[in-house]
Amino acid sequence: MGQVAIQAFSIVDNGSIVSPLGFSAGGLHCGLKKTDRNDLGAIKCDVVANAAAVYTTNVFQAAPLQVTRDSLKNGKLQAIIVNSGNANAVTGKQGEEDAYAMRAAAARELGVAEEDVAVASTGVIGELLKMDCVHAGIKAMPAKMGKDTDVAGEFSQAILTTDLVKKEICVTTQVDGKQVTIAGAAKGSGMIHPNMATMLAFVTCDAEIEQQALQGLLGQSTDSTFNMITVDGDTSTNDMLVAMSSGLAGNDILTPKHKDWESFAEAFNYVCEVLAKAIARDGEGATKLVEVNIQGADTDDSARAIAKTVIGSSLVKTAMFGADANWGRIIAAVGRAGVPVNPEQVDVKLGDILVLQGSRPVAFSEDEALAYLQGDTVQIFVNLHGGTGKATAWGCDLTYDYVRINAAYRT
Repeated sequence: MGQVAIQAFSIVDNGSIVSPLGFSAGGLHCGLKKTDRNDLGAIKCDVVANAAAVYTTNVFQAAPLQVTRDSLKNGKLQAIIVNSGNANAVTGKQGEEDAYAMRAAAARELGVAEEDVAVASTGVIGELLKMDCVHAGIKAMPAKMGKDTDVAGEFSQAILTTDLVKKEICVTTQVDGKQVTIAGAAKGSGMIHPNMATMLAFVTCDAEIEQQALQGLLGQSTDSTFNMITVDGDTSTNDMLVAMSSGLAGNDILTPKHKDWESFAEAFNYVCEVLAKAIARDGEGATKLVEVNIQGADTDDSARAIAKTVIGSSLVKTAMFGADANWGRIIAAVGRAGVPVNPEQVDVKLGDILVLQGSRPVAFSEDEALAYLQGDTVQIFVNLHGGTGKATAWGCDLTYDYVRINAAYRT
């Protein structure tokens, strides 16, 4: 597999969710979607793996999340079954029974213990699953699973809803002189907002890692990546990020005290960041990725609050769509973020173009700014000159197509 060196890790350019030792995956169409696109997927590990998860902050948590929490009580998983096309959310007792039935069927067909199966769903809220389709799909799943990249791509396709592209990443790093592989696949396009999203993400790894260390690392990486993206300001009922590590790489057990912990954590965080940015870039109707960089805040938490406010501003997002260098919308968002800012010393740049310095307008070329903002990636830099706090958030522009897509989501 071709690799490109990046700091303490290498990107595997044709890697996938099954690249880490011990993993297989697959996907198929079982009939939950009106089209013939895949709508059921599975990941399986050859061994019972240490596992961790984070979940949506929405009070209405879908039935599959309850089941996954139950399975993860001992910090172990061996398989994940996931469907798209139906969220199985706000579906009452029947929805809960259906989620447990998915777990039982997946365990039976994949040959693993029922309590070692996680369940995830995404799609329309408030409709019961077509369980005849689900059961038929799960029964057919073992024949569709494998350890090669093409088969893994079928899984990545199976988890998509309004997404336009699959979201995948794979890297390797060294732990105790052993090659460790970390890979991820995700879906998410709308209802994306900091503190998770209409997002499902799955990370596989073959490092030997302590379960508590994995849970802690997953939480930290989520805070700086998935919790720093937004598309439309909504948070879904089904968001879930699950990580599984097979331990088959042969390294000494990883904890924060391990000599290679920092390089491993850097690689793990990179996987999460790439997936998060891919979700933001693929926002419903989006034409560009928007990145907001805040520095000079009192604290990192203050910087995060400001970055989230700017990236979530509908006025900023529409200005980015129109390639309008309207820095006033940016500074207004900074000022309403609810954290201390000195209004006399703020600088703002659009890419390399300085538009505000010391909270005073700076003459700039409108033509140059237009050309920059018409690109497919826009970076906004805000320096508050008030401390050492910094943060980065990602989102996208807000377009006519976003309204068109969501005006007819159910129909």
